[in-house]
Amino acid sequence: MRVLVLGAGAIGGYFGGRLLEAGVAEEVAFLVRPGRKAQLDRDGLVIESPAGDFRHRPVRALLAGEAGRGWDMVLLTCKAYDLDDAIEALHPAVGEGTAVLPLLNGISHLERLEAAFGPGRVLGGLTKVATLLTPEGTVRQFAPPQLIEFGELDGRMSPRVLAFQAAFAGTVVQAEAAPDALRRMWEKLVIFGTVATATVLMRGNLGEVAAASGGAAWIERLLRRNAAIAAAHGHPARAEVVEGLYLPYLRGTPHATSSMSRDLEAGRRIEADHVLGFLLEAARRAGVPDELHEAAYIHAKAYEARRDAGRLPGA
Repeated sequence: MRVLVLGAGAIGGYFGGRLLEAGVAEEVAFLVRPGRKAQLDRDGLVIESPAGDFRHRPVRALLAGEAGRGWDMVLLTCKAYDLDDAIEALHPAVGEGTAVLPLLNGISHLERLEAAFGPGRVLGGLTKVATLLTPEGTVRQFAPPQLIEFGELDGRMSPRVLAFQAAFAGTVVQAEAAPDALRRMWEKLVIFGTVATATVLMRGNLGEVAAASGGAAWIERLLRRNAAIAAAHGHPARAEVVEGLYLPYLRGTPHATSSMSRDLEAGRRIEADHVLGFLLEAARRAGVPDELHEAAYIHAKAYEARRDAGRLPGA
């Protein structure tokens, strides 16, 4: 199996690196920008992780236009606001037998990718891993788990998803080819959307929000509304996940925040439309009360306007 990873950052670098570590794939290459290519050419791919450090050198790092055809799997690991540029960069590399596996937050990118590459080429997928890319180019994982789930959108257990699962055999990654990938993506959106909405709107971590009078109940109300949105769109989150995993997580991890909140605090671009805007429109279509989602979305768009105008503190 030949695997092309678009991006070698926190997600692409981590899972692409673990594929290199396994040594099973025929080839693993990274389609990156010039600055990241320079880092990879100089230092190789470096992962620091409680599950095991890893360094691979040399790395095949490609620039736009250099990939060519013949890839079996493309891992798409960009941020949603870079999706149009990613699609343009990938067009020369996606051939008749290529599967495109996006590992983005949210749901709405699936429609855009199917329009660009054809519905038969796009898989559903998600990750559960806490990583970041340091300024020096190291992929750093904070804590377990290191999970990737993926599958055909029509539920078939096809040879290509089974082969990709097998490519991770022997690594620390828990890779699962799933017959219900789309439901799992919605299920992740329930918790990701809850944490993102809460921490972006309130500008604090879960513990700081919960410590305010009524804060803990407000977070749980938001979770249940997101679960109701998913159910109304035909993808109900499992009760054992909502009650047995998500609620204990919200109550028991006071320092937790969201990647969107971290980006906002750092003055970076955020996925306001792709996550918060999508949830707002999904709530309205489902007839779920939307005032919490509306407030978060307006807050995020106002931040984007200030950022674009150069009016953030310290700008």
